Amino acid sequence: MVQLFGRSYTRREVAAHAGMLSQFAGVRLMTLGDGVERGIRMLEFRTGSGLRFTVLLDRAFDVADCEYKGQAIGWNSPSGFRHPGLHEYEGEGGLAWLRSFSGLVVTCGLDHILFMHEDKSDHYHYVHRKSVSSSIHGRISTIPGKLISYGEQWDGDECTLFCEGVIQQSAVFGEDLHLIRRIEAKLGASEFTIQDRVVNHGFYRTPHMFCYHINIGHPVLSEGSRYLAPVAHTVWAAHADDYKKQEVGYRRLPGPRANFHEQVWQHAMAADAAGQIPVAIVNDALGLGFLVETNKNEFPCQFQWQNFQEGQYAVGIEPSTNHVYGKPFAQERGELIWLEHGEEKRYRTRFAVLDGAQAIAATEKRITAIATQPDSDYPAPSNRWDPIPGRGKPARQTTGARA
Repeated sequence: MVQLFGRSYTRREVAAHAGMLSQFAGVRLMTLGDGVERGIRMLEFRTGSGLRFTVLLDRAFDVADCEYKGQAIGWNSPSGFRHPGLHEYEGEGGLAWLRSFSGLVVTCGLDHILFMHEDKSDHYHYVHRKSVSSSIHGRISTIPGKLISYGEQWDGDECTLFCEGVIQQSAVFGEDLHLIRRIEAKLGASEFTIQDRVVNHGFYRTPHMFCYHINIGHPVLSEGSRYLAPVAHTVWAAHADDYKKQEVGYRRLPGPRANFHEQVWQHAMAADAAGQIPVAIVNDALGLGFLVETNKNEFPCQFQWQNFQEGQYAVGIEPSTNHVYGKPFAQERGELIWLEHGEEKRYRTRFAVLDGAQAIAATEKRITAIATQPDSDYPAPSNRWDPIPGRGKPARQTTGARA
């Protein structure tokens, strides 16, 4: 049964009340037509509960806008949803990615996810290519996707809104990785899932790294909003050398600040019995929150991004396949994923609106039952890098953190 407008409907009853489902909900294909966004194909999802979000087909099927009953959840940066044809991947010393950085979900990967890096390219067996250069957060988010299918799918009296597509990150004498993405939302629900498969379509042994930059804005983020997570210990903080300078900890979040410098934390998260890690940003005053749920086997690492600069105001939840020091650190510890031809990695992530004090309290209770997060706003970084199992032997032994 479909839950809409405070009551249950069968498929027949839904159809009886309107000529088309689009009166209540659906998935609509459109094209943006002005400014830096001109020409981007976009799917608009409306679930009928008040949840609306958009998917940018020409930017890796990433989620751009997200709102609930007219209240914004996703972040819109000053860059706008820039057309990938305007993007200069190698520009500004690898920082040109920041000119295309906007939206609720920005995918990082597929072979690199963190800071700019120059890596050996011996595995591609091409003498004229000595190295692979990677910008911040990798290439995938500015690659147009191929739309395979979208629409509404009924199964008895339940309806799923969906889209599916393929994004190729490929080069001659280089990687040939395919991201196969499916996004689903139930009719009448206030949540959606992203289901990803990353497949090595090529015939070179290829590295793989993956991360979601999930960016939540005002009004979910506001002065007094809280970060809720099953934090076992805080591993690292980018600003640990002057921890309290900006007077912003990890738990309770401030309003916009002048000249704020971004802060990034890595937290070691505990998981529930099913391996799930729930993390939420909640605004108690508004009675609104947003939950991101990942699986620890898929994303063993988690970062918290704080950008409270006026005009760029956002907080980020970042599940990752690797620690914050990126590819060199992963290689040293034997934690870098390598995919042979036809091998793949799968990821499933749930995104849910928390509507009202009761939903927020239930989520907080669930998180606390998994692990009680540190009471201090400034937990001392442990510098304890939990091993990521099942990824081969390290290139050489390392003793922990490094700059």
